[in-house]
Formats: sequence, structure tokens, C-alpha cells
Amino acid sequence: MQNLTSLEKANRSLAIVAYHGVQEAAVLGLTDLFDTANTLSAEQGGIVINVEAIRPDRIPPASVHYDALIVPPNRSNARGEADSEFHAWIKARHRSGTLTASVCAGVFWLGHAGLLTRRPVTTHWALEDEVRAAFPDADLQPEHLLIDDSDIITAGGMMAWLDLGMFFVERWQGVEVLSTTARYLLIDPGKREQRNYRSFRPNLNHGDETVLALQLWMEGHVQDDLGVEALAERSKLSGRTFLRRFKAATGLNPNAYVQALRVEKARGLLERTREPVGAVGWAVGYQDFSAFGRVFRSVTGLTAAEYRRRFSVLDVRA
Repeated sequence: MQNLTSLEKANRSLAIVAYHGVQEAAVLGLTDLFDTANTLSAEQGGIVINVEAIRPDRIPPASVHYDALIVPPNRSNARGEADSEFHAWIKARHRSGTLTASVCAGVFWLGHAGLLTRRPVTTHWALEDEVRAAFPDADLQPEHLLIDDSDIITAGGMMAWLDLGMFFVERWQGVEVLSTTARYLLIDPGKREQRNYRSFRPNLNHGDETVLALQLWMEGHVQDDLGVEALAERSKLSGRTFLRRFKAATGLNPNAYVQALRVEKARGLLERTREPVGAVGWAVGYQDFSAFGRVFRSVTGLTAAEYRRRFSVLDVRA
């Protein structure tokens, strides 16, 4: 009896929020993932994660305890602004010690619950501007696929529920169960970063015709001199005016913009061609091979060769 009681105390309870418009694949997928991990963990006498799907219109009473709460991504444009009663429930659960987690757009529910202030969090890279506008006090770091800030855990892309699920398996059931579950489900348990996948999408809808014309020219001239002085001269603006208008229009200073643009062009060449990495760097404006390598890795989190192996649409062995 003592052993059974100890095991029951060790078990964990986790709630998945099945709100209106939720990505049902995430709700069902997480449930299946934990079911598999539980089977493997139980065979070793380990911890079991008891999973329950809950609905905002049927909020469980405060007497029901959860060790963790997950708000999955959605398949619509739902942002949960009107779910004030549910926001209060999330906040109360967090204050009571419940680990609170989100995936992709699920971070909006955490934000409306007031949990993101001065917190490092992530979301899908395409939602960056929207999240920053909605929650300016959050420390948004969209280059990361998953951020564990102890009591607040956030994951990025829509399929990052896999990473979040495996995070809880490792945290509660251990590395051995994580490894066995990953092998059983054919999941790569390795740590990924959202910046491996993120694309550079420059703002072209800012209304500054001078800056827009320069941006369009830069798209076809990445090999040219794209230094601040050269760009200012081409725009026919003074240096100070050029810097001010370019940053206001694009959200980036010229050097950061050029770096992002060149890396994005390099991604395309690595994916679609067999050109040597040095030639790719040269083609996008880097005459120093080592400088290209450093910049590419700092932006993508991968070396150019690693990126090609992972994302090439060609058979790189051919």
C-alpha cells in the first residue's frame, strides 16, 4: 500500500485547453503522445501523466488541481480577447503553482491573462508583430522554438506541440522514457530552434515610396555595395534622413536589413542549387567566406552545410 500511495503522489495531472477553433490535431496528438509515454513509463514503474481536455465554457472548479496547463495553437484567427473569465481562471491556476504553457497563437491567452510581462516567451515567427503590438511588455524571442521560463513554457510553430509534449515527458518521466517514446513515435528528440525555419519577410506596406523603391532594387542587387553610404546616395537622401526613414519604414537599421536579406537569398540557393557554400556566399555579397559562415549561423542557428543537408530540395548526395 505504501508503494502505491507513493506512486500516486508522483503522478502528474495536465489539462489541455480545447477552446473554440483550437487545432484539434494538437489536442489529440498531445493526448496520444502522453498515452504512449505513460505506457512506457508505467512498464518501468515510473510516473504517469493524467491528461484531461477542458473547455473554457466549462471551467473546472478551483478544487480540481492540475500540475500543468497547455493552451494549444488554433486553426482560425482566434485570439481569445473576449475570454475574460477564462483568463482569470488561467491566472488563478498559475498563481496556485500550475505550470502554464502555450503553443503558437496559444500565447495570446497567456498574454490576456497577464502572464507575459517581462517574461521571455516565443510564438510562431509569423505572429511576431501581432504579439509585440498586443503585449509590448513581453520579452518576445521568436527565434526560439521552445522557451522554458520555469513556470511559463512557450513553444513556437503550430507543430511545436510535439516539442512541448516531449518537454513534459522529459521533465516528469525522465530521459529514458523520452528516448523510448521518441523511438516509438519516430520523433527526433533533438533540440530545434525556430530560427532554423524562419523566413525574412521585409515590410513592403509602409507607404514610403523612396524606401520601397530602394528595397525592391536591393532584392535584385544583393552582390552590390549595400553599405549605408551607398544606399543613402542611391535614395538621394542625406545620411541622417535615410537612416531615420529606413528604420521607420522597415523596422530595421540598414545593416541588419541587408544581413537578413542576404541570408534569405543564401537559404534559397542552398535549398535549390548544388553551388559550393563559398560560391553561395559570394553570390549574395560576401567576399569573405568565414564572415559569411559566421553571419549565416548567427541568423539561422545552423552552418550553411547543415542547412543544406536539412532543407535542400535536391539529393545533396548526387
